[in-house]
Amino acid sequence: MATVLRADKDRALVTLADALMSEAARVEILRANEADVKEAQERGLDAAMIDRLALDEKRLAGVADAVREIAALDDPVGTVVGMSRRPNGILVGRVRVPLGVLLMIYESRPNVTVDAAALCVKAGNAVILRGGSEALRSNLALAEELRGAARDVGLPEDAVTVIPTADRAAIDHLLREDALVDLIIPRGGPGLIRKVTETSRIPVIKHDAGVCHVFLDESADAEMARQIVVDSKLRQMAVCNGLETLLVHADAAARVLPGVLKSLHEAGVEIRGDARTRELFGDAVPASESDWSEEYLAPILAVRVVEGLDAAVAHVRRYGSSHTDVIVTESYASSQAWLRRVNSSTVGVNCSTAFADGFRLGLGAEIGISTSKLHAFGPMGLEGLTTQKYVLRGDGQLRE
Repeated sequence: MATVLRADKDRALVTLADALMSEAARVEILRANEADVKEAQERGLDAAMIDRLALDEKRLAGVADAVREIAALDDPVGTVVGMSRRPNGILVGRVRVPLGVLLMIYESRPNVTVDAAALCVKAGNAVILRGGSEALRSNLALAEELRGAARDVGLPEDAVTVIPTADRAAIDHLLREDALVDLIIPRGGPGLIRKVTETSRIPVIKHDAGVCHVFLDESADAEMARQIVVDSKLRQMAVCNGLETLLVHADAAARVLPGVLKSLHEAGVEIRGDARTRELFGDAVPASESDWSEEYLAPILAVRVVEGLDAAVAHVRRYGSSHTDVIVTESYASSQAWLRRVNSSTVGVNCSTAFADGFRLGLGAEIGISTSKLHAFGPMGLEGLTTQKYVLRGDGQLRE
């Protein structure tokens, strides 16, 4: 895969996109997904997970469109990152190369199966995909199209492999295969992340929970604050960049909080607040300690009034997941302090948390949002699926 030309990789991706839109593939994939959704409902899985699991004609078309967009992206493999000449005349540079064989473990969301495969192929990697047991039928149906597209254009069919069993022993086995697998990307809840990081002999880049915050500073414009909070929470709740905790400066709380919470409550969001929040908004219910670190992925929001920016930063550091945290402020000093002191993978000023997304940030697509700081941090696109090697160009230089 590392030596496959861009034209051949792109041809495989376009072939895949076309295959996903064929009548036969659509019928088979949606039938498999319907069976997965039905079983998930019978098992009592929560609404957020079922929403992430479900496919329909529109979502499947969106998956195909995403594959075409990935095919159109520049190929990072072979890109010269830097080149300089040493005093002895030798040229020293760095070139982007694939990571190798990746193992991706994730929950629900069968679209991730296609997105991850397409990105890994584009970056010249081979990938082993292990989705959640709740999406096994959907993932196997998608795997048929993935592998078929590779086969049709002459790529190695096993460059994309979907593990065909829900048996967890398969994962335990793969986590020990450090001679065969170069990197593991777990994407899901805390239990999955903990299991992989504690068991693996292979390097891990975590795509952990999104406990995202918005902090309304003392100078926050009330209407801007309302719009940003509403968009961050309501745009799509079952995603990792959705707002889960709202922090409000004590000196701004009475001015901005009632209007913000009124809009959310009218949209069906349950407000779980501290004592000061409940004083200002009578429909709020008491928040518990566990609410501050909860990724709800649901119409629930934790709200806390804090003494100032220092307290907001301390809260994010203690309870956050290094995902996405935003300040709403009219103060340049406060905005700069927030950007400097909050060490999450995406930090924003006066914008929705929903912008923590590879496409919105100009990456074209993402395999997920890394909350690990080594190698990749934040939305992980094609460059994040490569590493760099040194290349030397000389004309007979010897080290004396």
